[in-house]
Parts: sequence; structure tokens; C-alpha cells
Amino acid sequence: MPLSVRRPGVAGQFYPATEAVLRAAVDGFVASGRGWPMPAKAVIAPHAGYPFSGPVAGTAFSALRRHETIVRRVVLVGPAHRFPVPGVAFPAADSLETPLGAVTVDRAALSLLDGLPGVGLLDEAFDGEHALEVLLPFLRVQFPQAAVVPLLAGGASTALMRAVLDRLWGGPETLIVVSSDLSHFHGYDEARRRDAGTAGLIETLSPEDLNGRQACGHRAINGLLACARARDLRATALDLRSSGDTAGPRDRVVGYGAFAFEEAEGACLPEDLRRYLLDAVARALRGVVDGHGAASETEAADLPQALRARRNTFVTLELDGSLRGCVGSPTPQRGLHDDVMRNAVKAATADPRFNALTADELPHVSASISILSTPRPIACADETALLAELRPGIDGVILEDGGRRALFLPKVWSLIPDPRQFLRHLKAKAGLRDDAWSPDTRAWRFTAESF
Repeated sequence: MPLSVRRPGVAGQFYPATEAVLRAAVDGFVASGRGWPMPAKAVIAPHAGYPFSGPVAGTAFSALRRHETIVRRVVLVGPAHRFPVPGVAFPAADSLETPLGAVTVDRAALSLLDGLPGVGLLDEAFDGEHALEVLLPFLRVQFPQAAVVPLLAGGASTALMRAVLDRLWGGPETLIVVSSDLSHFHGYDEARRRDAGTAGLIETLSPEDLNGRQACGHRAINGLLACARARDLRATALDLRSSGDTAGPRDRVVGYGAFAFEEAEGACLPEDLRRYLLDAVARALRGVVDGHGAASETEAADLPQALRARRNTFVTLELDGSLRGCVGSPTPQRGLHDDVMRNAVKAATADPRFNALTADELPHVSASISILSTPRPIACADETALLAELRPGIDGVILEDGGRRALFLPKVWSLIPDPRQFLRHLKAKAGLRDDAWSPDTRAWRFTAESF
């Protein structure tokens, strides 16, 4: 049978219909994007008309610049705006036409979804639907050899979306792109407040708290967040703007966000942002020992978006190679920059094992920052099972029993490389006996970026 092609429905409305103009627009958005090349497995990008959301979508795709020769399949998921979709729908076409050429539909990948309840062909749902179409030119420019798996998530549950993404997850050859705008039709300041809260939910991988008032693509986002939590991914908001920042008035705006998801174990802030944080710690410690007080927490207008990411961190101080203080946040409650500043001051002044840092000690002190991933429970019926699960040198571990709780960062393995001794010292830190284990004993693992 001849191959079927779905023609574009919103070219000339949401984005340019002329090849040269469209290519120049996409290239410009990506070139001016605020992301940095990272090994991202997934991104979230907005889908409004290009004058409004194009710069933010460009940031999402700018984070994928190192993927251009690797990606061969793009799972593209977005909301259904025009047609009721009870679960997850895909089109009948073999390719999706754009002014830049056709994008092949990966029918073999779609066959991986066979038998999954709630997933099926619903071609009419794609008629005039812009959520996926406006991102196809970005895929065509950046990944010209990649096929697409186009999906619309209507009434899909988080469990269904996770099942869909799990089946399509693949390896480095597969990229996941979720299409979604954020808040709709609030005043500029209210939208900024709401979208910052939504970014916090995404960065803390909290699908249970995200709904359609915060993001029109929330169903696909929630499935991605559930996968990211299970697979130890780290989510970062790279860009948060609204139509009031790009091309519209500020009385009723639509919010846009660019988010990137990377494996937490290999996640790495760019060197300039690492240096920014370390310099801020140095200034905070100088303020403490000079008696000027702790540096105030800030969300300055020029603070890079990635340093506002909701994180839990630890700051470790060493004096001539020996521990001099270590304080951290067990749960993510504030932005990365503010959490680091608060923990740096506490490590210098409030670690109960040490006196407050002095001016004489400061020249000999070094500081390191650890950014923790979202803790994942370790299934273990007893201590032997827990020991078998631990990955020395990689896993940070949280242990809890009888209301007592303790945490070791992954760097502790360099001091205690034996898993049994590692666990014994962790129990001691929690105030537990060496042989402590009960039906209520629970353990979690996490990874950390330390510098």
C-alpha cells in the first residue's frame, strides 16, 4: 500500500509556512537558547505560536545539541486540545509533513504499545492539533534522521503514561519530548508565581501534585516524572518565561517552561555555575568569620534559572584535609543557590560536632557542595538483602528505624569502602545498635553530584 502522509494543519498560523523562514526561526531559537549541552534523556518544551513560546522551546532543544548524531527515535507526547481522547492516541499516517520535509512515524515503536489498555489509533484527534506539530520543525532541523512516535495524552492516568514511556524508553537512541505550556491567562506576576511552583514540582519529581491548572500537558508530564523518579533522573528548569516576556501583553499571559531530564548519576552543572556557587560559599564563610552575619538568601533577578532549581544539598567543610563541618537538607525545600548558602553557613556555625569557624581557620578551609538526587526506596527484607543492593562508591544511603534516621553521602565510601562497615557506621550515626533491624527498617538510595 502507498505510504500515507499527514499534512500540516497549523503551518502559517503557529509557525512560518515557508521553508527558509521556518529554518531560520528554529536555528535562531536554538542558538539563543539558555540551555547547555547535556546528556538529557527527555525535555519538556512549550507549544504556542513561535513568537510567544519559540524562544523557550529553543532553550529546551539547545540542551540537546550533543545528541544530534545519536538520536534515532523521538517519543513526542502532548495534550489533546481539540478532540476527546480517553487514553493515549496515535495517528494512522506513516509520516508527518512539515515545511522542512516529512518526519517518518516509527510504526515499529508504536507496535511496542500493542495490548496496552487505553492506547490506540484515533486519527481524528490529530486534525488541527498543534501540540505536537509546532515542535516537529525543531525535530526536523536538529534530528533529521530520527523517526517520531507521536502520541496525544487525553484522559491518561499517570500509571498508563508511565507504562507507555517505559515500553518506549529505549537507550541513548531514544529521546522523549513532552509538549506542554504552563499556567494560562493570569496576570504577569501571578503567572510567574504559579509557574515557579510548577517548576518546583517538576524538579522534585512530584507527579501526585501536578494538575491541569498548572500545565496543559500534565498527564504526559506526570508519566515522565514517575519514570524519572524510578530511574534516578534529575530534572532542571532551564528557562521560565511567559507570553508577557516574549510577544504579548501582561494582563493575561500564558506561561512557558523548558525542562531537561538527565541521569542523576552523571548530571553535571556547567563549570561557570559550579564556580558561581563556590564563590558564593566563600563569600558566605567570610561574612560569618568577619562578624557580618550570614549572607541573605536571595532570588536575584539575574540569578541563572538552573541555580533556582529546587534541590536538596549538603555543604562539607574540611580543615587541612580533616572534616570541619557538614550540614545538609534531607528534602528539597528551596532553590539550589539558597540551599547551598544556608547549608554553608550552618556547616560553619551549627554543626554540633565543632565550634564555629574562626577567621584564623578560614584560609585553610576547603568547601565542597553535593547536590542530591531524589531518594528511591531500596526493597530489602533484611540486612543481607540491603548489603547486596548497595553500590559502593555510587550510592548515598538513608537508613531509618524506630524514629531514628541517618544519611551518608556517596563520598563516604572513600573512607569506608566495605559495605558492612559502611552500614555499621551509618547505624551508629543514627544511634542504632550494630545488629539493629526490624520490620520497620527502611532504606533509600540516592546519587550526588559533588564538586
